[in-house]
Amino acid sequence: MAKINLLPWREERREQMRQEFFVMLGMAAGAALLVALVFHLVLSSAIDAQNDRNEYLKRNIADLDKKLVEIRELGKRRSELIDRMKVIQDLQGNRPVIVRIFDELVRTMPDGVYYRNVTRSGNTITIAGTAESNNRVSSLMRKLDASDWFTNPNLKGVRENEKFGEQGNDFDLSVTITTPKATEEAN
Repeated sequence: MAKINLLPWREERREQMRQEFFVMLGMAAGAALLVALVFHLVLSSAIDAQNDRNEYLKRNIADLDKKLVEIRELGKRRSELIDRMKVIQDLQGNRPVIVRIFDELVRTMPDGVYYRNVTRSGNTITIAGTAESNNRVSSLMRKLDASDWFTNPNLKGVRENEKFGEQGNDFDLSVTITTPKATEEAN
């Protein structure tokens, strides 16, 4: 016997296709939602990891800034100590020079000349004194100029003084200190 289907099979087929479409659409939406959720979790994890790295860097930068401040302070202290050491070394090195300058002042002083006041300011020595005559002052200036330790004697003034009678004179002069080492290097 022949089987004849009189039921509306096309409508059933359409209904079945529609159901399969909605199932596929739901599965695709579920898959898209799952992919979006996984993407969100991965992205959120990456952001958190980067934030942790940023915080780590900020802490280390703050520590390094503190260390830089310490290093700068140590550098300042070091330069201050070096300056102090240099001053001490200069004082130690100049100690024999001062003695030599006084010795040279005595060696260049001719007879009949007396120093009343000797003042040093930097490399300039100012001498106030009394001489028996103008010739003695001239002799003093020549000897100072001929000395290896002094240059540029400059007479500031001569006044008459009655201590030595009619020929006594007070004088003021200045002279520049030059050590023999400096004059040898200049030549």
